[in-house]
Amino acid sequence: MVHSDSKQLIQSYIIQSQEDEIKRISLELHEGVGQNLYSILTGLQLVETGLNQPHLINYLREMTQLIEKTIQEIRLLSVELHPPALTTLGLLPAIKSYIKLYTSTFGVLVDLESIGEEKQLSEQNRVAVFRVCQEALTNIAKHADTSNVKMSLIWKENELKIMIVDFGGGFAADGIEINPFSLGIAAMKERMLLTGGHCVISSKIGEGTSVEISLPL
Repeated sequence: MVHSDSKQLIQSYIIQSQEDEIKRISLELHEGVGQNLYSILTGLQLVETGLNQPHLINYLREMTQLIEKTIQEIRLLSVELHPPALTTLGLLPAIKSYIKLYTSTFGVLVDLESIGEEKQLSEQNRVAVFRVCQEALTNIAKHADTSNVKMSLIWKENELKIMIVDFGGGFAADGIEINPFSLGIAAMKERMLLTGGHCVISSKIGEGTSVEISLPL
């Protein structure tokens, strides 16, 4: 039988390994594939200036637009995988960066407020809280059937509290079957437990869902 402390260390190691891999893929998308596409784009634009045949100019413009669109999609994917701000600037700027992407992708508006003075978190805790918020927002976009979300970060002396409230259809918490949605909820709770924090999810049919995250500072 695995001791609970050993089990927690193993779970923490697995999550950290996953995050390291996500960060690597994010950097490769942005600095590798994205940069290569940008070089191709500038090359095509240079060729376009030297062409005189209208049908070739139109073709090049179509290719240029496609590459520009692909570069934008890669940038958005890179931010979604691992916002650079999460490492360099902290949790709040990373959440703001993600919300911009989230709204442009799903059309769900997030009313974000931060109360109190932002505190520095360890990278492990920043990642854990960010992933839980990301999972909560993704669940709202996919399941809540709403276009408005209220998100509050409350910084206290010894605790960070985050409330995420949607105004959607809600769900019967006791009736969730084993599926990616319920597994996502379990992962949210597990991540916070590994940081010494908690994640409490409340929902009622017709009244929406609230996610409350707490983390000792």
